[in-house]
Amino acid sequence: MKTIFLKGESRAEVGTRTAKALRAEGKVPCNMYGLADGNLNFAVYQADFKNLVYTPNVYKVKIELDGKNYDAILQDIQFHPVSDMIIHCDFVAVDEKKPVIMDIPVRVVGNSPGVRAGGKLVKKLNRLRVRGLIANLPDFIDVSIDTLEIGQSAKVGHVEVSGFELLDSPANAIVTVKTTRALMQAAAEANKK
Repeated sequence: MKTIFLKGESRAEVGTRTAKALRAEGKVPCNMYGLADGNLNFAVYQADFKNLVYTPNVYKVKIELDGKNYDAILQDIQFHPVSDMIIHCDFVAVDEKKPVIMDIPVRVVGNSPGVRAGGKLVKKLNRLRVRGLIANLPDFIDVSIDTLEIGQSAKVGHVEVSGFELLDSPANAIVTVKTTRALMQAAAEANKK
């Protein structure tokens, strides 16, 4: 899994007034949970989140605070309802020996016979929830559509993975090949003849 680096500044004070002052300086108040010695409160510049948040990829985050490095994953993010500015972030510290739960992006691979015959490929899930050690988690999960005919779906239960487990229901469809209106009209016209 790819890593993104963030440089943070520790903050001793918490609360609404302090958070507003940080946001006025262009910083985002952040918390990191899951550390043995308690939670950390820090701030990161808003611009530093560009490559972490505004992307379909997932990353492990290495946060530098007061000369120490912490491995973490982005747990939660809050946006301003009007301006869409990031107003708060929560991180969870990662231990290489303990499993984590993350949403990993899905990548569709292959060429579907149903699509070649005129069907429409519909992606139902963009991410799959997985649990595993951070070292075993991939950048994306490949879903093959090589065997999908019109009306068929690739489901979570059909995806084979190793080193981690899928937490989504095995019956959930990831991608489906649907019949298009043009195919239905052509079939109706063929039946009239």
